[in-house]
Amino acid sequence: MKKETIFMEQQQAPMSSPPRAITTKDLTYLKDAMSWELLAFKKFNFYAQHVTNEGIKQALDQAGQMHQNHYQKLLSHLQVNNNAIMSTVPQPNQTQQQQH
Repeated sequence: MKKETIFMEQQQAPMSSPPRAITTKDLTYLKDAMSWELLAFKKFNFYAQHVTNEGIKQALDQAGQMHQNHYQKLLSHLQVNNNAIMSTVPQPNQTQQQQH
């Protein structure tokens, strides 16, 4: 079996919706992704302001808008009451105590 095939079989299917609770690890990933999207938006916006070719300017503006939309989408995933959601999630030591 080829390495590419093995890698593709190990990948998970994309989630249809984000998880209700955000873990510390999730938050780290989201922060990184938001930073990348914001930086990409700023760069495309800067370049669009400095080109004279209208076709290139339009393409850069569209790419910048795409990254701005991605940023907004990620931001919307953070607008949850995480404390309330996490209080309903069973903790590992709570499960052990209930079994005794």
